[in-house]
Amino acid sequence: MFSIFGVPAPLLFGQLLLGIINGAFYAMLSLGLAIIFGMLNIINFAHGAFFMMGAFAAWMLLSYAGIGYWPALILSPIIVGIIGVILEKTLISRLYKLDHLYGLLLTFGLALVIEGVFRNAYGSSGLPYRIPPVLAGATNLGFMFLPNYRAWVVGAALFVCLATWAIIEKTSLGATLRAATENAPLVQAFGVNVPRLITLTFGGGIALAALAGVLAAPIYSVNPNMGSNFINTVFAVVVIGGMGSIMGSIVTGFALGIVEGLTKVFYPPGSATVVFVIMVIILLVRPRGLFGKAA
Repeated sequence: MFSIFGVPAPLLFGQLLLGIINGAFYAMLSLGLAIIFGMLNIINFAHGAFFMMGAFAAWMLLSYAGIGYWPALILSPIIVGIIGVILEKTLISRLYKLDHLYGLLLTFGLALVIEGVFRNAYGSSGLPYRIPPVLAGATNLGFMFLPNYRAWVVGAALFVCLATWAIIEKTSLGATLRAATENAPLVQAFGVNVPRLITLTFGGGIALAALAGVLAAPIYSVNPNMGSNFINTVFAVVVIGGMGSIMGSIVTGFALGIVEGLTKVFYPPGSATVVFVIMVIILLVRPRGLFGKAA
C-alpha cells in the first residue's frame, strides 16, 4: 500500500471521492439558488427544505405507490416543482418589489414549517432508500474501490449542471430569461408573459433542488434535517462563486467539496470551517465573488 504526503492512498482517495460527491450536491443546490436569485432577486432560504422534500417524495413514491428510483428521478422534481410554483404564486410573488430581507425571512419561515411538518410525520431518525440494483456494487480501480452509485451521482450532477448552464447562457429561452431580469416591461411589450416566466423559473430552481434530493436519498438517510445540513455551506458556495452566477455555482460547488474532503485528511478539525474561512477571504479580496459581475 503506497502513501501520498504520508497519507495512505485509500484514505486520501476515499476522502477525495467523498468531497467530490458533496461537491456535486453543493453545485446542484447552489445552481438552483443562483437561478432563483439571479432571475428573481429572492434569497431562497427554503432551498434545503425543497431538497429534503425531493428525497421524501422519492421515498413516498416507493413506499406508497411502488414507484422505483428511475421514475422518481422525473416525478419527484415535477411534484416538488409544482409545490414551489404554488408557493411562488401565493406568497413569494408579493415580495418582488420589497427589500431582499423580506424574502429571506419568508423563505426561512417556510423552511421551518416544512421541516416541522415532516419531522412530526416521520420523526428525525433516517428512513432508508435502497440503491437501484443496476448501480449496486463497486468497481476496482486498483488504488481504491469506486462505488458505482456514487460515480453515477457525480456524473449525473455534472451533466445536469452543465445542461442548465447551456440552457440559460446559450439558448433563446435563456436570453429571454436574462432580458426579463434586466427590463421586464420591455420584454412584456414583445408579447412575453413575464409573470409566468418568473413562476416557471422559480419552479425550475426548486425542481433542481428536488432532483438533488432524489440523488442523495440512497447515500444519506431520508430525514427532515438533511437539507439544513447542507444549506449553510451551499449559501457559502453561492457567495464565493458570485451571487446569481450560474457557472460560478457549478465550479465553486465542486471545488469546495474537494477542498473540504482534503481538509478532512490533512487537518480534520478544520473541515467544518474551511469553506467559511474561504468565504471570508473572498469577501475581503473580491466582494462580488469569484465569478460575480461588478455592480
